[in-house]
Amino acid sequence: MLTMNHDLQGALEEYIMLLDKEAYFEAHEVLEEAWHPLRLTKDPLANLLKGLINGAITFEHIKRAKKNTKDKAQRVIASYERYKHLATEKIPHYSLFKKAILKIETLKIRHKEMFDRH
Repeated sequence: MLTMNHDLQGALEEYIMLLDKEAYFEAHEVLEEAWHPLRLTKDPLANLLKGLINGAITFEHIKRAKKNTKDKAQRVIASYERYKHLATEKIPHYSLFKKAILKIETLKIRHKEMFDRH
């Protein structure tokens, strides 16, 4: 089981590294393991982690380029958008959360055609 300080830090570091390698499904898995013990709590980190998990899976959908990719990407990124504001300087590992969000934002720009509503 994860301890909140050390293992969450490691999970975030690995998530960021996996995003850089375009290993989006694996990045999702790493954070899901960190999210699992928090999911039933009222800890705001649970929702922030959920958003980042969905951020990674958005780009896995794009990478796989199957039917309805654009619709799937827009639906899944909505969870990330809903929770990214929870990354404030008051949370543990803020700098890592901020870096992870920057990675997702960069990916959104790279794949901007997927998020165009027209």
